[in-house]
Amino acid sequence: MREDEDESLAEWAARREQRRRPVGKLRAVRLADGQRVGAHVTPDEPRLIMRWDGYQWLPDAVVEDYAAAQRALYGVEGDGVVRSDGSTPGHPTPGHPTPGRPDKAPGRHRKPS
Repeated sequence: MREDEDESLAEWAARREQRRRPVGKLRAVRLADGQRVGAHVTPDEPRLIMRWDGYQWLPDAVVEDYAAAQRALYGVEGDGVVRSDGSTPGHPTPGHPTPGRPDKAPGRHRKPS
């Protein structure tokens, strides 16, 4: 029992909604039968991309391998390779921070330049 017994139904519902898995969340599962192992163990096997509808995981797409599954899950555009100038297609270039996100100060463990 919670210490705050005077919690309203609206507060409880809001707290419950924050804990729930968001609708539309994606996950990738191997199509091979057998023991569940880490995704990196068999990177060349096809994957099934599944989407959460709020009640169950539903099939969404089939991709050819682990790399394609990661691109589908995380929305990586293009080939995902970091270029020599440090840029990745579809992502901000280094030195140009993401809008709305403050620059991170260097950590204490880093050597001063």
